[in-house]
Amino acid sequence: MTTIDNGHEAEAPAPPLPPTRTVVVEDLGELAIRHVQGPKNAPTIVLLHGWTATADINYFSAFEALSQYFSIISFDQRGHGTGFRTRKSFRLEDCADDVIRVADALEVQDLIGVGYSMGGTIAQLLWKQHPQRVRGLVLCATAPYFSERREERLSFMGLNGLATLARLTPGQARDWFSEQFYLQRKSESWGPWAIAQAAQHDWRLVLEAGHAVGQFSSLDWAHTIDVPTSIIVTLDDPVVPKSRQVKLFDLIPDADVFRVRGEHDAIVAQADRFVPTLIRAIDSVSRRNSAAL
Repeated sequence: MTTIDNGHEAEAPAPPLPPTRTVVVEDLGELAIRHVQGPKNAPTIVLLHGWTATADINYFSAFEALSQYFSIISFDQRGHGTGFRTRKSFRLEDCADDVIRVADALEVQDLIGVGYSMGGTIAQLLWKQHPQRVRGLVLCATAPYFSERREERLSFMGLNGLATLARLTPGQARDWFSEQFYLQRKSESWGPWAIAQAAQHDWRLVLEAGHAVGQFSSLDWAHTIDVPTSIIVTLDDPVVPKSRQVKLFDLIPDADVFRVRGEHDAIVAQADRFVPTLIRAIDSVSRRNSAAL
């Protein structure tokens, strides 16, 4: 069983969560992380969350089950929740580097990157930029690109303009995005807690993150990914169409595919199906990696 620590979430009822600790990263400062030690010799997974979420919102339904099999690192991406704050523009590449900075602070050498939606782009870049540290990938509800049609590109481009607006009127941007992105997908049980988490966002960086996701493409290099990879396809996903998720399977050599009937929030809304599938997908990567050693 993982130790439960509701800490700063005490103001709003929170789901069971592992304890937090703080690491210090040079030039970036302190970062609150969750680091759970799994069974002896268990592989370490790093959980990378989606856009406008936090690590806890994205993975609260999975922490307990995952900790029975794997060691876990999770933290909020730049601008999201308690993630790093910086005056620099948001770059997915910097988020991938942050994973290694945190792993170094924890003296963890080898990782399996587990990415959900935007987290899947960071996981792909983690392998691209630090292949010597990545032992496998699990890519969930994600794709090699997120904008294709003209209206999609214009929508993502507009987020950059909203990011500028957020610099001038952050309260207005925060209120609007809370209405659009969190109230519509809050659960009956954990809604107030999730909204409290969202209130911590730096909305300028979050908006820039949306623009970065819209510009992302691994079409030219995903076929070079040479570590064991599992892909979880959310079959009824209106946010990342199934065809784009399957494209990753087509691109990445020898990838395993797993399917879950659900929409983009399946890890929460269909946790009873998604979490066991996630465990199988990670185990597939771990076993194939061990066989290759």
